Parts: sequence; structure tokens; C-alpha cells
Amino acid sequence: MLKRIPLAWLNLTHDRRRFATSLAGVGFAVLLMFMFNGFMNALYDSQLQLLNRFNGEIVIVNRLRTNMFVPRAFARRRLYQARAFEGVQDAYAMYISEVNWKNPENRKSRVVRVIAINPDEPVLNIPAIASHRQALKLPETALMDTQSRAEVGPIEAGIVSELADRRIRLVGTFTMGTDFASGNGNLIMSDQNFLRYFADRGPEEDKRSFATVDIGVVKLAPGTNVERMVKTLRDTLPNDVLVMARDGENGFVIRERKYWQENTNIGFVFSLLTSMGFFVGIILVYQILYTDVADHWAEYATLKAMGYKNGYLLGVVMQEALILSVLGFIPGVLVSQLLYTAAGNATGLFFQMTPERITNLLIATFIMCLVSGAIAVRKVQTTDPADVF
Repeated sequence: MLKRIPLAWLNLTHDRRRFATSLAGVGFAVLLMFMFNGFMNALYDSQLQLLNRFNGEIVIVNRLRTNMFVPRAFARRRLYQARAFEGVQDAYAMYISEVNWKNPENRKSRVVRVIAINPDEPVLNIPAIASHRQALKLPETALMDTQSRAEVGPIEAGIVSELADRRIRLVGTFTMGTDFASGNGNLIMSDQNFLRYFADRGPEEDKRSFATVDIGVVKLAPGTNVERMVKTLRDTLPNDVLVMARDGENGFVIRERKYWQENTNIGFVFSLLTSMGFFVGIILVYQILYTDVADHWAEYATLKAMGYKNGYLLGVVMQEALILSVLGFIPGVLVSQLLYTAAGNATGLFFQMTPERITNLLIATFIMCLVSGAIAVRKVQTTDPADVF
């Protein structure tokens, strides 16, 4: 097998300009698959950024809350009840709402998500909260997500603007990223400030108070079995709340991801686009290999006349396909990483290139090139040396 590699390599590299063009074609197909797949995963992964920062193993929400976007609160006393169980270290309250933020430069309003917590409680694993704890306790103060969209205006400590038509001052920043619920960005403020802005907004049924919370985060004592505690809380707390482990196969994080996968067309659309990129790659690589075979038709016919079997010729073309897949994949993945970074900065979405996703698309690239090679080599296999000479 190794003895055939030089022939495949020389066939590809004898014309360096064509070889570079061939690699660019494969790299372009790889880029298409990475970008379409990347946008799909970014949309899903971004929905989980807030959930993954919960400093607790169990999540309590209103039973009617189907996802993080639905505004459903539950009685705060459920957290007091949860704290009473042995093995529960603490139960934290979190408030979430969407409201207009006014760009301090052009005065245009944009919807942002406001996340409110008690600054003295470690509700979220976001270091900026602890470092700005005292500042967050002051009236009309907040932190803003540095990954917020550019439309919200400058993001830095000291900026004074309007939130829900009231004055707000940024005392610092944090980094998380946007999602469907956050719209253009995220703000974090204290629960006291949250009530100052939201207690009197909307009709009577929408008014906020400390009597209700949007999300409860339960922190367990070290060594406590999560699944057992989830079952205990489910069996004991009233039926108006849903108790779930944050992580795990049946956890809140997976539930949120499944909601967006099953109730939106995101997966179908981007899977279709990724498949289109795959088939575009097959066509490109086929044209590359077919052109190479056509240019060396006489040489292949000579090899057949010398007694080489179709299997040998198939091996040569397949090796060319593998060389193209590997060398074309490298620039494709490098350019994709650059575009992931640019897209993440522009949109605030969470683009990540994990080893698993790289491996999956590398395998797809192998298959793409091998299918193209199998189609292109048919011309050689059906060639009769007598027709050439």
C-alpha cells in the first residue's frame, strides 16, 4: 500500500498550481460544512450559557415554564422549604426579565435580558459579580455582558444610560454571550434594584415582588446524592414547581437544548445546509479527480496494458482522494476557526470547535473525498488499452 503513495502524490503535485487550487476547493467544502454546522451548534450552545453558570446541582422552576424564554414565576417559599432538607446547603433565587435598554450614543432602544440575584449569594459562577459585589448593592447599578451586540452601544464601567426609561449606571462588565432570550445583550443587577425597575411595570398580574422568583438554584452539601435529592424534593414540594437536576441525561440543561431542537426549525435548516456543503464537496472533488484521471488516461491505460488490475488503479485514485481530504481539511478548519471568532464577536453567540465536532467533520470529509474518488475512477476501470493506443 505504501509503495503506491508516491504515484498518487506525484499525480497530484506535478502541477503545483492545480494542486493548490484543488486543496482550495476541498478547503472551501470543509469551510461550508464547518460554518453551517457551527451556526447550528452556536444557536443551541448559546441557550445553555446561563444554565451552565448556575452554582448548584438542582434547578427549581414553575411547572409551566417550558424553557428559559417563558416568563413563569413560582412562590419563593418553595426555596425556603427546599432549604429545610438535610443535604441542601442553600437555595438561591434568580429573577429574569426582558426590557428596553437605551443606547447612550444614539438613544435608540434595544431589548436586553436582565438577570437579578442577591449579590451576597454565589448564585452564578461569574467572577465579576463577586468583584463588584458592593457596587451592585448601590441603587441604579448593573453589570453588562461584553458579548452584547454592538447596537447596545459602548460597554464599560461608568456608562450612564436608561433601562426601562429609568437611569442606570454600569459599574463593570462580565462575559457570557447572547441567546434567543437575551436579545441584544445581558445585564446583571441586584434583586433590590430589580424590584426598583420592575415592581410597578405592566398590569397587576405582571408586577414583581420578593414573594415570587423565576428560577431557584439549589446548592447541595458535598457528598449529597443529586438524583436522590431530586426525587425527595419532587415527592415533597407542591406540584406547582418542577424539580430537575441541572446536569445529566434528564437534566435541565439537556431539556433546554432539546426544546430548541424539537420546537424550532434550526436543526433542520442548518443540517440541510451542512448536507448541501457535503454534496458540493463531492462534486468539487469529483471534478478535481476526474480531471486528473483524464489528464493521465494514457498512463493509466499503459498500466492496465502492463497487467495492473483495476484494484491497483482504484487504490491510486483513492489515495489521491485521501491526500486531498487531509491536506484540504487543514486550511478549512483553520479558516473556520477564524470565522467562528469573528462571528462570535459580531453576534454574541457561543461558537466552539470541540474535538468531537472536528472529528465528525473530518470523517465526513474522508467520506466525501472517497465517494468522489470511487465515481471518478470508473472511467479508468472501464478503459480498454486498445482504445487508447
